Amino acid sequence: MNDQARPLERGPATQYASWFRALADPTRVQIVSLLARSGGPLTVGAITDAVDVGQSTVSAHLKVLADVGFVLADRRGTSVRYRVNDRCVDRFPTAADVVMGRPAPAACRAAGKESA
Repeated sequence: MNDQARPLERGPATQYASWFRALADPTRVQIVSLLARSGGPLTVGAITDAVDVGQSTVSAHLKVLADVGFVLADRRGTSVRYRVNDRCVDRFPTAADVVMGRPAPAACRAAGKESA
């Protein structure tokens, strides 16, 4: 059986599944998009205003995104600002390519193969 006919190994499959689950909610996709386009960290209040859902909902979504590494929290005193984790998000297209049995894009391969 050639490598193309074999399933992805369990470890990477588990990691990629957690990434896909984290982005399986439209509000979480909006949050990642907002943070990626914002040019800097944002508070929960700013995120709440932009995505038009409640603060507790935004906080719960940020926790899911932080748990898989898409979002990082920067604490400054009592304030927390959230930003996109470029290192993780940059590898996401590689994950999709690997799952589909396609070669990873050249730019993603150069970023490192350890998690892709």
